[in-house]
Amino acid sequence: MSERIRVLVVDDSALMRKLIPAILARDSSIEVVGTAMDGAFALKKIEELQPDVVTLDLEMPRMDGMETLRLIMRHTPLPVILFSTHSKEGGYATLKALAYGAVDFLAKPKDAAAGRLDEIADQLIAKIKVAKRAVGRKLPPAVIEEAAAPKKEIRAALPPRRVIAIGISTGGPNALQFVLSQIPGDFQSTILIVQHMPEGFTEMFAKRLDECCALHVHEARSGDLLLAGRVLICPGNRHMMVRRMPRGDMVVLSDSAPVNGHRPSADVLFHSVAQEFGLTTVGILMTGMGDDGAEGLGAIKAAGGMTIAQSEDTCVVSGMPRAAILKGYANKIIPLDGLSSYLVSNYGAERGATCKVEKNEKLEKNDKTPVSSQRS
Repeated sequence: MSERIRVLVVDDSALMRKLIPAILARDSSIEVVGTAMDGAFALKKIEELQPDVVTLDLEMPRMDGMETLRLIMRHTPLPVILFSTHSKEGGYATLKALAYGAVDFLAKPKDAAAGRLDEIADQLIAKIKVAKRAVGRKLPPAVIEEAAAPKKEIRAALPPRRVIAIGISTGGPNALQFVLSQIPGDFQSTILIVQHMPEGFTEMFAKRLDECCALHVHEARSGDLLLAGRVLICPGNRHMMVRRMPRGDMVVLSDSAPVNGHRPSADVLFHSVAQEFGLTTVGILMTGMGDDGAEGLGAIKAAGGMTIAQSEDTCVVSGMPRAAILKGYANKIIPLDGLSSYLVSNYGAERGATCKVEKNEKLEKNDKTPVSSQRS
Protein backbone atom coordinates (compact mmCIF):
# COMPACT_ATOMS: atom_id res chain seq x y z
CA MET A 1 0.00 0.00 0.00
CA SER A 2 1.31 3.48 -0.86
CA GLU A 3 2.08 5.96 1.89
CA ARG A 4 -0.81 8.01 3.17
CA ILE A 5 -1.07 11.68 2.22
CA ARG A 6 -0.11 13.75 5.26
CA VAL A 7 -2.33 16.83 5.62
CA LEU A 8 -2.07 19.88 7.87
CA VAL A 9 -5.38 21.73 8.42
CA VAL A 10 -5.05 25.48 9.06
CA ASP A 11 -8.21 27.33 10.14
CA ASP A 12 -9.00 29.80 12.90
CA SER A 13 -12.36 28.14 13.59
CA ALA A 14 -12.21 25.42 16.25
CA LEU A 15 -15.26 23.83 14.63
CA MET A 16 -13.53 23.66 11.23
CA ARG A 17 -10.44 22.16 12.86
CA LYS A 18 -12.67 19.32 14.02
CA LEU A 19 -14.92 18.93 10.98
CA ILE A 20 -12.26 19.00 8.25
CA PRO A 21 -10.17 16.17 9.77
CA ALA A 22 -13.40 14.22 10.33
CA ILE A 23 -14.42 14.31 6.67
CA LEU A 24 -10.87 13.59 5.49
CA ALA A 25 -10.78 10.53 7.75
CA ARG A 26 -13.35 8.93 5.43
CA ASP A 27 -10.55 8.21 2.97
CA SER A 28 -7.96 5.74 4.19
CA SER A 29 -5.26 7.22 1.93
CA ILE A 30 -5.32 10.56 3.82
CA GLU A 31 -3.95 11.21 7.31
CA VAL A 32 -4.44 14.55 9.09
CA VAL A 33 -1.17 14.96 10.98
CA GLY A 34 -2.08 18.22 12.70
CA THR A 35 -4.11 21.41 12.84
CA ALA A 36 -3.21 25.06 13.37
CA MET A 37 -5.33 28.05 14.37
CA ASP A 38 -3.34 30.67 12.45
CA GLY A 39 -0.39 31.14 10.14
CA ALA A 40 2.25 31.49 12.82
CA PHE A 41 1.33 28.13 14.32
CA ALA A 42 1.03 26.65 10.82
CA LEU A 43 4.61 27.56 9.88
CA LYS A 44 5.93 25.91 13.05
CA LYS A 45 3.88 22.77 12.44
CA ILE A 46 4.97 22.55 8.81
CA GLU A 47 8.59 22.48 10.00
CA GLU A 48 7.79 19.96 12.72
CA LEU A 49 5.35 17.62 10.93
CA GLN A 50 6.46 17.94 7.27
CA PRO A 51 2.99 17.48 5.73
CA ASP A 52 2.46 16.67 2.05
CA VAL A 53 -0.49 19.06 1.60
CA VAL A 54 -1.86 22.04 3.54
CA THR A 55 -5.49 23.17 3.63
CA LEU A 56 -5.52 26.90 4.37
CA ASP A 57 -8.16 29.36 5.50
CA LEU A 58 -7.46 32.91 4.33
CA GLU A 59 -9.21 34.87 7.08
CA MET A 60 -7.31 34.33 10.33
CA PRO A 61 -6.05 36.52 13.20
CA ARG A 62 -2.39 37.30 13.92
CA MET A 63 -1.05 35.94 10.61
CA ASP A 64 -3.65 35.62 7.86
CA GLY A 65 -3.70 33.03 5.09
CA MET A 66 -2.18 35.32 2.45
CA GLU A 67 0.95 36.04 4.47
CA THR A 68 1.14 32.40 5.51
CA LEU A 69 1.00 31.32 1.87
CA ARG A 70 3.74 33.80 0.92
CA LEU A 71 6.05 32.38 3.59
CA ILE A 72 5.24 28.76 2.75
CA MET A 73 6.08 29.34 -0.90
CA ARG A 74 9.25 31.24 -0.03
CA HIS A 75 10.71 28.85 2.53
CA THR A 76 9.07 25.40 2.29
CA PRO A 77 7.06 25.15 -0.96
CA LEU A 78 4.15 22.74 -0.49
CA PRO A 79 0.87 22.10 -2.32
CA VAL A 80 -1.73 24.35 -0.68
CA ILE A 81 -5.51 23.98 -1.05
CA LEU A 82 -7.40 27.15 -0.13
CA PHE A 83 -10.61 26.65 1.81
CA SER A 84 -12.23 30.01 1.12
CA THR A 85 -15.42 31.78 2.07
CA HIS A 86 -17.76 32.40 -0.87
CA SER A 87 -18.07 36.16 -0.32
CA LYS A 88 -16.95 38.76 -2.85
CA GLU A 89 -14.01 39.71 -0.62
CA GLY A 90 -13.15 36.05 -0.09
CA GLY A 91 -13.27 35.47 -3.84
CA TYR A 92 -10.80 38.26 -4.61
CA ALA A 93 -8.47 36.98 -1.90
CA THR A 94 -8.70 33.45 -3.28
CA LEU A 95 -7.76 34.53 -6.80
CA LYS A 96 -4.83 36.55 -5.45
CA ALA A 97 -3.69 33.55 -3.40
CA LEU A 98 -3.81 31.32 -6.49
CA ALA A 99 -1.46 33.80 -8.17
CA TYR A 100 0.88 33.44 -5.19
CA GLY A 101 1.17 29.70 -5.79
CA ALA A 102 -1.76 27.84 -4.21
CA VAL A 103 -2.64 24.71 -6.21
CA ASP A 104 -6.44 24.90 -5.97
CA PHE A 105 -9.33 26.17 -3.88
CA LEU A 106 -12.69 25.08 -2.57
CA ALA A 107 -15.43 27.45 -1.47
CA LYS A 108 -16.80 26.81 2.00
CA PRO A 109 -20.54 26.07 1.94
CA LYS A 110 -22.73 28.91 3.16
CA ASP A 111 -23.86 26.74 6.07
CA ALA A 112 -20.34 25.58 7.00
CA ALA A 113 -20.61 27.35 10.37
CA ALA A 114 -23.52 25.05 11.19
CA GLY A 115 -21.26 22.05 10.71
CA ARG A 116 -22.48 21.03 7.24
CA LEU A 117 -19.49 20.02 5.13
CA ASP A 118 -20.80 16.76 3.70
CA GLU A 119 -21.62 18.31 0.32
CA ILE A 120 -17.96 19.22 -0.30
CA ALA A 121 -16.30 16.21 1.35
CA ASP A 122 -15.65 14.28 -1.85
CA GLN A 123 -14.39 17.40 -3.63
CA LEU A 124 -11.93 18.24 -0.85
CA ILE A 125 -10.62 14.68 -0.75
CA ALA A 126 -10.16 14.66 -4.54
CA LYS A 127 -8.38 18.02 -4.54
CA ILE A 128 -5.97 16.90 -1.83
CA LYS A 129 -5.07 13.79 -3.84
CA VAL A 130 -4.52 15.91 -6.95
CA ALA A 131 -2.41 18.41 -5.00
CA LYS A 132 -0.12 15.63 -3.78
CA ARG A 133 0.39 14.42 -7.37
CA ALA A 134 1.22 17.97 -8.48
CA VAL A 135 4.48 17.98 -6.51
CA GLY A 136 7.47 18.41 -8.79
CA ARG A 137 5.50 19.63 -11.83
CA LYS A 138 7.02 22.38 -13.96
CA LEU A 139 4.57 25.20 -13.31
CA PRO A 140 4.19 28.80 -14.48
CA PRO A 141 5.91 31.30 -12.20
CA ALA A 142 3.80 32.61 -9.34
CA VAL A 143 2.74 36.23 -9.81
CA ILE A 144 4.16 37.63 -6.59
CA GLU A 145 4.19 41.28 -7.60
CA GLU A 146 1.32 43.04 -9.33
CA ALA A 147 2.36 43.98 -12.87
CA ALA A 148 1.49 47.36 -14.32
CA ALA A 149 -1.81 47.12 -16.16
CA PRO A 150 -1.25 47.20 -19.94
CA LYS A 151 -2.98 49.80 -22.03
CA LYS A 152 -5.82 48.48 -24.15
CA GLU A 153 -6.18 48.91 -27.87
CA ILE A 154 -9.38 50.22 -29.38
CA ARG A 155 -10.13 48.84 -32.80
CA ALA A 156 -12.94 48.25 -35.23
CA ALA A 157 -15.31 45.46 -34.16
CA LEU A 158 -14.05 42.88 -36.64
CA PRO A 159 -15.01 39.22 -36.97
CA PRO A 160 -12.28 36.88 -35.75
CA ARG A 161 -9.82 35.06 -37.96
CA ARG A 162 -10.25 31.94 -35.80
CA VAL A 163 -12.46 30.87 -32.88
CA ILE A 164 -10.15 29.51 -30.21
CA ALA A 165 -11.87 27.43 -27.51
CA ILE A 166 -9.99 26.53 -24.31
CA GLY A 167 -10.98 23.96 -21.68
CA ILE A 168 -9.10 24.15 -18.38
CA SER A 169 -9.49 23.27 -14.71
CA THR A 170 -7.06 22.75 -11.80
CA GLY A 171 -4.07 25.05 -12.22
CA GLY A 172 -5.99 27.15 -14.72
CA PRO A 173 -5.88 30.66 -13.22
CA ASN A 174 -2.09 30.92 -13.26
CA ALA A 175 -1.75 29.09 -16.57
CA LEU A 176 -4.28 31.35 -18.31
CA GLN A 177 -2.72 34.51 -16.91
CA PHE A 178 0.69 33.27 -18.08
CA VAL A 179 -0.55 32.61 -21.64
CA LEU A 180 -2.95 35.52 -22.16
CA SER A 181 -0.57 38.15 -20.79
CA GLN A 182 1.83 37.36 -23.67
CA ILE A 183 -0.73 37.88 -26.45
CA PRO A 184 -0.83 41.39 -27.98
CA GLY A 185 -3.98 43.48 -28.15
CA ASP A 186 -4.13 43.35 -31.95
CA PHE A 187 -4.65 39.58 -31.90
CA GLN A 188 -6.96 38.67 -34.79
CA SER A 189 -8.86 35.78 -33.20
CA THR A 190 -11.40 35.44 -30.40
CA ILE A 191 -10.81 33.22 -27.37
CA LEU A 192 -13.58 31.40 -25.49
CA ILE A 193 -12.67 29.82 -22.15
CA VAL A 194 -14.34 27.23 -19.97
CA GLN A 195 -12.54 27.29 -16.62
CA HIS A 196 -14.01 24.95 -14.00
CA MET A 197 -14.81 27.49 -11.30
CA PRO A 198 -17.84 28.08 -9.05
CA GLU A 199 -20.51 30.66 -9.72
CA GLY A 200 -19.47 34.03 -8.36
CA PHE A 201 -15.75 33.56 -8.96
CA THR A 202 -15.64 33.75 -12.76
CA GLU A 203 -16.59 37.43 -12.96
CA MET A 204 -13.77 38.35 -10.59
CA PHE A 205 -11.40 36.04 -12.47
CA ALA A 206 -12.25 37.71 -15.78
CA LYS A 207 -11.63 41.15 -14.27
CA ARG A 208 -8.27 40.02 -12.93
CA LEU A 209 -7.24 38.73 -16.37
CA ASP A 210 -8.47 41.93 -18.00
CA GLU A 211 -6.23 43.95 -15.69
CA CYS A 212 -3.09 42.05 -16.67
CA CYS A 213 -3.71 41.40 -20.39
CA ALA A 214 -3.68 43.55 -23.52
CA LEU A 215 -6.75 41.63 -24.75
CA HIS A 216 -10.27 42.56 -23.68
CA VAL A 217 -11.43 39.95 -21.15
CA HIS A 218 -14.83 39.68 -19.50
CA GLU A 219 -17.31 37.15 -18.21
CA ALA A 220 -19.51 36.03 -21.10
CA ARG A 221 -23.15 37.04 -21.48
CA SER A 222 -25.66 35.68 -23.94
CA GLY A 223 -25.45 37.86 -27.04
CA ASP A 224 -21.77 38.78 -26.71
CA LEU A 225 -20.31 38.97 -30.21
CA LEU A 226 -17.25 36.96 -31.17
CA LEU A 227 -14.75 39.68 -32.08
CA ALA A 228 -11.05 39.75 -32.84
CA GLY A 229 -9.05 40.46 -29.68
CA ARG A 230 -11.87 39.52 -27.30
CA VAL A 231 -11.67 36.85 -24.58
CA LEU A 232 -14.89 35.54 -23.01
CA ILE A 233 -14.89 33.50 -19.79
CA CYS A 234 -17.87 31.18 -19.28
CA PRO A 235 -19.80 32.05 -16.09
CA GLY A 236 -19.69 29.51 -13.29
CA ASN A 237 -22.67 27.12 -13.18
CA ARG A 238 -23.63 27.76 -16.83
CA HIS A 239 -22.71 26.23 -20.19
CA MET A 240 -21.34 28.32 -23.06
CA MET A 241 -22.15 27.66 -26.72
CA VAL A 242 -21.86 29.64 -29.96
CA ARG A 243 -24.33 30.50 -32.70
CA ARG A 244 -23.96 32.00 -36.17
CA MET A 245 -26.63 34.69 -36.42
CA PRO A 246 -27.51 37.39 -39.01
CA ARG A 247 -26.22 40.15 -36.73
CA GLY A 248 -22.96 38.29 -36.08
CA ASP A 249 -21.48 35.22 -34.44
CA MET A 250 -22.25 35.20 -30.76
CA VAL A 251 -22.25 33.39 -27.42
CA VAL A 252 -25.36 31.75 -25.98
CA LEU A 253 -25.43 30.60 -22.35
CA SER A 254 -27.46 27.65 -21.09
CA ASP A 255 -28.59 26.09 -17.80
CA SER A 256 -28.84 22.57 -19.20
CA ALA A 257 -27.69 19.62 -17.06
CA PRO A 258 -24.01 19.17 -16.11
CA VAL A 259 -21.85 17.22 -18.56
CA ASN A 260 -19.03 15.03 -17.23
CA GLY A 261 -20.08 16.28 -13.81
CA HIS A 262 -19.35 19.88 -14.79
CA ARG A 263 -21.28 23.03 -15.55
CA PRO A 264 -19.61 24.72 -17.34
CA SER A 265 -18.27 21.86 -19.42
CA ALA A 266 -15.49 22.10 -22.00
CA ASP A 267 -17.21 19.35 -24.01
CA VAL A 268 -20.31 21.52 -24.47
CA LEU A 269 -18.25 24.44 -25.79
CA PHE A 270 -16.06 22.25 -28.00
CA HIS A 271 -18.97 20.41 -29.64
CA SER A 272 -20.68 23.74 -30.28
CA VAL A 273 -17.69 25.45 -31.94
CA ALA A 274 -17.00 22.31 -33.99
CA GLN A 275 -20.56 22.33 -35.32
CA GLU A 276 -20.74 26.06 -36.02
CA PHE A 277 -17.22 26.88 -37.21
CA GLY A 278 -15.56 23.60 -38.24
CA LEU A 279 -12.34 24.36 -40.12
CA THR A 280 -11.85 27.76 -38.47
CA THR A 281 -11.93 26.33 -34.94
CA VAL A 282 -8.94 25.83 -32.66
CA GLY A 283 -9.52 23.65 -29.58
CA ILE A 284 -7.07 23.63 -26.67
CA LEU A 285 -7.16 21.39 -23.59
CA MET A 286 -5.01 22.61 -20.73
CA THR A 287 -4.23 21.60 -17.17
CA GLY A 288 -7.07 19.94 -15.27
CA MET A 289 -8.38 16.88 -13.48
CA GLY A 290 -10.65 14.35 -15.20
CA ASP A 291 -11.51 14.00 -18.89
CA ASP A 292 -13.87 16.89 -19.61
CA GLY A 293 -13.26 18.21 -23.12
CA ALA A 294 -11.60 15.11 -24.59
CA GLU A 295 -14.56 14.03 -26.74
CA GLY A 296 -15.26 17.63 -27.71
CA LEU A 297 -11.68 18.01 -28.87
CA GLY A 298 -12.25 14.90 -30.97
CA ALA A 299 -15.29 16.59 -32.53
CA ILE A 300 -13.20 19.65 -33.44
CA LYS A 301 -10.58 17.40 -35.06
CA ALA A 302 -13.27 15.51 -36.99
CA ALA A 303 -14.66 18.85 -38.23
CA GLY A 304 -11.24 19.79 -39.61
CA GLY A 305 -10.21 22.21 -36.89
CA MET A 306 -6.83 22.38 -35.14
CA THR A 307 -6.57 20.58 -31.77
CA ILE A 308 -3.91 21.23 -29.15
CA ALA A 309 -3.12 19.63 -25.79
CA GLN A 310 -0.88 21.24 -23.20
CA SER A 311 2.12 19.00 -22.55
CA GLU A 312 1.65 16.83 -19.48
CA ASP A 313 4.90 17.88 -17.82
CA THR A 314 3.79 21.53 -17.73
CA CYS A 315 0.34 20.85 -16.26
CA VAL A 316 -0.49 21.09 -12.56
CA VAL A 317 -2.75 18.12 -13.30
CA SER A 318 -2.51 16.37 -16.66
CA GLY A 319 -5.82 14.47 -16.66
CA MET A 320 -7.75 16.56 -19.22
CA PRO A 321 -5.08 16.90 -21.92
CA ARG A 322 -3.85 13.36 -21.30
CA ALA A 323 -7.34 11.94 -21.94
CA ALA A 324 -7.40 13.62 -25.36
CA ILE A 325 -3.82 12.63 -26.19
CA LEU A 326 -4.49 8.96 -25.41
CA LYS A 327 -7.53 8.99 -27.72
CA GLY A 328 -5.49 10.49 -30.55
CA TYR A 329 -7.51 13.71 -30.60
CA ALA A 330 -4.62 16.19 -30.24
CA ASN A 331 -2.97 17.38 -33.48
CA LYS A 332 -0.26 19.11 -31.47
CA ILE A 333 1.17 18.83 -27.95
CA ILE A 334 2.64 22.15 -26.82
CA PRO A 335 4.26 23.12 -23.48
CA LEU A 336 2.70 25.95 -21.52
CA ASP A 337 5.49 28.38 -22.34
CA GLY A 338 5.02 27.77 -26.07
CA LEU A 339 1.25 28.22 -26.32
CA SER A 340 1.07 31.99 -26.65
CA SER A 341 3.79 32.21 -29.31
CA TYR A 342 2.11 29.43 -31.30
CA LEU A 343 -1.26 31.20 -31.19
CA VAL A 344 0.19 34.59 -32.14
CA SER A 345 2.28 33.15 -34.98
CA ASN A 346 -0.58 31.18 -36.50
CA TYR A 347 -3.79 33.05 -35.65
CA GLY A 348 -2.32 36.33 -35.38
CA ALA A 349 -1.48 39.83 -34.77
CA GLU A 350 -1.98 42.70 -37.19
CA ARG A 351 0.41 45.51 -36.38
CA GLY A 352 -0.28 49.18 -36.96
CA ALA A 353 -4.05 48.87 -37.30
CA THR A 354 -5.02 50.09 -33.84
CA CYS A 355 -4.36 52.92 -31.48
CA LYS A 356 -3.55 52.80 -27.77
CA VAL A 357 -6.12 53.94 -25.22
CA GLU A 358 -6.57 53.58 -21.51
CA LYS A 359 -7.47 50.07 -20.32
CA ASN A 360 -10.99 50.97 -19.21
CA GLU A 361 -12.16 51.73 -22.75
CA LYS A 362 -14.23 48.79 -23.95
CA LEU A 363 -15.65 47.38 -27.16
CA GLU A 364 -19.20 47.41 -25.90
CA LYS A 365 -20.41 50.20 -28.25
CA ASN A 366 -21.07 47.65 -30.97
CA ASP A 367 -22.44 44.91 -28.75
CA LYS A 368 -25.70 45.78 -27.02
CA THR A 369 -28.34 43.50 -28.54
CA PRO A 370 -29.50 40.88 -25.99
CA VAL A 371 -30.22 37.24 -26.76
CA SER A 372 -32.31 34.89 -24.62
CA SER A 373 -30.08 33.44 -21.91
CA GLN A 374 -32.23 30.31 -21.51
CA ARG A 375 -32.23 30.80 -17.74
CA SER A 376 -35.42 29.50 -16.26
